[in-house]
Amino acid sequence: MIPAVRRTGLLCALTATAALLPATPVPAAPPPAAALRFGACPDSLPAPPPPARVECGHLSVPLDRSHPDGAHLRIAVSRIRASGPASERRGVLLVNPGGPGGSGLSYAVTKRAKLPERVRRSYDVIGFDPRGTGASAPADCGPMGGLFDSPGPDPVPEGRAAGKAYLDTLRRTADDCAHGVKDALPYLSTTETARDMDAIRAALGEPRIGFLGVSYGSYLGAAYAAQFPRRVGRMVLDSVVGPWAWYDFDLVQSRALIRQRAVFFAWAARHEKRFGLGADRAAVRAAYQRVRDGLAKHPVDGFGAAEFDRTVYRALGRTERWAGLADGLRTYLRDGTTGPLRPAEPFDGAASRTYEAANRTVKCADGPAPTSSRVMADIRRMRRLDPQPLLTGMEASVCAYWHHRPAHRTPLGSPEAPPVLLIASAHDPVTPVEGARTLQRRLPGSRLVSLHHDYSHGVFASRGNGCVDGTAAAYLVDGTVPAADVHCSGPGLPTP
Repeated sequence: MIPAVRRTGLLCALTATAALLPATPVPAAPPPAAALRFGACPDSLPAPPPPARVECGHLSVPLDRSHPDGAHLRIAVSRIRASGPASERRGVLLVNPGGPGGSGLSYAVTKRAKLPERVRRSYDVIGFDPRGTGASAPADCGPMGGLFDSPGPDPVPEGRAAGKAYLDTLRRTADDCAHGVKDALPYLSTTETARDMDAIRAALGEPRIGFLGVSYGSYLGAAYAAQFPRRVGRMVLDSVVGPWAWYDFDLVQSRALIRQRAVFFAWAARHEKRFGLGADRAAVRAAYQRVRDGLAKHPVDGFGAAEFDRTVYRALGRTERWAGLADGLRTYLRDGTTGPLRPAEPFDGAASRTYEAANRTVKCADGPAPTSSRVMADIRRMRRLDPQPLLTGMEASVCAYWHHRPAHRTPLGSPEAPPVLLIASAHDPVTPVEGARTLQRRLPGSRLVSLHHDYSHGVFASRGNGCVDGTAAAYLVDGTVPAADVHCSGPGLPTP
């Protein structure tokens, strides 16, 4: 039996004992500070549905805040104003899509379109590219040790020679980032990005920040709460990254991906007539392994084992991609082609290069690194857990050779912060639910909204669940903190 508040289907009425955060409407903000003026946006940004419009600007911040008169970065910021009257306004809602490495400038437009109308009426939605990403001094690690080679080397080393080559790739990646990012290497961190968020708050003339962070965005929100607990307004952390060292989180994620892949195998077996991969989980796994082995030995037009693992990693995080993955396996086994397995967006694009560089730079700037011997020992442990693990998300392994090694981890959470709303899918393999439960202990009074019978990454204003979306909207707009953790019913596994 699950205790606490339970909601299924559409949002139920909140209990009378629910707490209320201060709900007095926030008056319209004073004119933006001179450091942040809004105007036209780049043509690449999507336009919101009329009458809303998006406007953009840049904020200059120090690269190293201990030397405020030294080098500066320009942080790209976007804004869509609240659609409701001033009496409904609750302030600003900064949004972050995840990563680390994700660009948030256009996310303000795309995410806002999915938010409940009450939230759109109440908040100016603010997007920004964190330092090192997008249009905010993008990180450049050049070839990244051959990461963008096509086909790439098998990402799961087996044997002494393969292990040595794997470590050499990590070393070369670290060298490439040191050469490309140069003096900025220690400062493209979550701690500094949280300080940039507070600079955006000040430039907008707001006393507090409302924040919606998804995936890595939850880590960024927790870092902001640690540094500026009294400036936190209403904060929603969705698909929560646990408050661990990045390398430890990567291991947790890799184990969750193995579990999720087993669920996928069983699901495909139940739909054997549709996919033809086998009538039980073992048969589907064998078919999967034949595909991977075949591509490892004989890549098809640059699509080999590394590219295959990236496709599987991406598909396992969203159940709506499972049918496409199963179709791709069947197509390869039938005629040797890889079209259905290839991503719509090329991996080796400018945005991908910036994302991958920023991802590793931020992770390695956020805390101590593993040793190379631990990296190899953990791969061996993973192979004992499953002979064919998914290591695509193990980006923090490169920190073993990083040229700047911080002594302390990024602080996360604070008992001084107001109650935060955390949201998690019960079977999300990308940010497993234990991360949300662990972070909750660092944010006293906070509540966890769990979406049960769900297997996807990204929940609020993403899965179309009325229970989750209504609870979050009531929190953001009315300041309603549920009396206890909330349990919502999800859609279960998809029907192909």
